[in-house]
Amino acid sequence: MRKIIILGALLLASAMAAFAVDENFYIFLCIGQSNMEGAAQPEAEDTVSPGPRFLLMPAVNDEQRGRKIGEWCEATPPLCRPHSGLNPADWFGRTLVDSLPENIRIGVIHVAIGGIHIEGYMQDKLGKYRKTAHKWIKTALTYYDNDPYERLITLARKAQNDGVIKGILMHQGESNTGDKKWAKKVKKVYTRILKDLNMKAEDVPLLAGEVVQADGKGVFIDMNKQIDRLPETIPTAHIISSYGCTSGPDNLHFDAAGYREMGRRYAQTMLRLLKK
Repeated sequence: MRKIIILGALLLASAMAAFAVDENFYIFLCIGQSNMEGAAQPEAEDTVSPGPRFLLMPAVNDEQRGRKIGEWCEATPPLCRPHSGLNPADWFGRTLVDSLPENIRIGVIHVAIGGIHIEGYMQDKLGKYRKTAHKWIKTALTYYDNDPYERLITLARKAQNDGVIKGILMHQGESNTGDKKWAKKVKKVYTRILKDLNMKAEDVPLLAGEVVQADGKGVFIDMNKQIDRLPETIPTAHIISSYGCTSGPDNLHFDAAGYREMGRRYAQTMLRLLKK
């Protein structure tokens, strides 16, 4: 009888070990609008896989690349959806794996829609927002069963069985330029994410990127004043400067080099926070 009990205990321990969370697997949630979605065509240096240390849990299916929702794969662009482009998360992950010990893996979950207001991530506002959203936004919403926030949370919960969520990357604000309540709305989304995933703000900082500056000609550059003040509303928010990051001819979206630099800056901020 004693041998049976011991054997059972060993089998249980083995089973638990097989499903143990890997504390060295750092996971990051990425949300936002077009500059997080990615508007630049990836170039040759962007398409080389960084290997199995940088992974993506797709939020949409991608038959061409053999990607399935919720199944980890190597992270090469496009990270958002099949026809999106290079975005800050690409070089955020690449920079982290180059800078951290080899036993550390990086994973990202990426949900973004071009042009979406912050209300698109607020479930108490989403129904009303969908009715007035632009046609292309309504189309993009269907990729996430019309609820991008719920898709993000569903996948994040699944990912918590594999690793530890270490931060949230956001690039959003262009569509809310001039909205004096934007910071409070972002706080509401951030707080809801933390609550739904049973996380603490001090363990999961919010990294918020500035919008395109384009040497002072950025279409929505005035929004940076609000973004820069976000830590006044969210003490665990950290601002990622876009100063000097190059943009495309529309002065709205970064070009490939600009996305690379923004990604590196997100990573540099996260590396500092990880050392604390």
